[in-house]
Amino acid sequence: MGIRFILMVNKQGQTRLAQYYEWLTLEERRALEGEIVRKCLARTEQQCSFVEHRNYKIVYRRYASLFFLVGVDNDENELAILEFIHLLVETMDRHFGNVCELDIMFHLEKAHFMLEEMVMNGSVVETSKANILTPIQLMDKAS
Repeated sequence: MGIRFILMVNKQGQTRLAQYYEWLTLEERRALEGEIVRKCLARTEQQCSFVEHRNYKIVYRRYASLFFLVGVDNDENELAILEFIHLLVETMDRHFGNVCELDIMFHLEKAHFMLEEMVMNGSVVETSKANILTPIQLMDKAS
């Protein structure tokens, strides 16, 4: 499959956005998020951005006050996932203008919509920022 889940977490470890591409119960999600967030936030900037946890490989990157964590299969390319995270941030930057935690909190539906345009069933299907943002801009015009 590829991507199993995407999390956006602040520096205090609070989840701001979670998107799963495999079925997990709410308790399993809470436990998984807590373990992964503690593990990733405890790492220093000198350590690499890849962590193995359970049967996942976690690829993460920090932008300002937000951590973007992506759980993938063990055979997935880590550098491609880092590029995906960077594309997601650039896309959000283009729409929100220097995306921050508050943008995610107050426009959660738009953040989810961007992810839904980019990822389908755990696979990256769209990488063009213009194609990702066009439906969102059309919705903004209509409202």
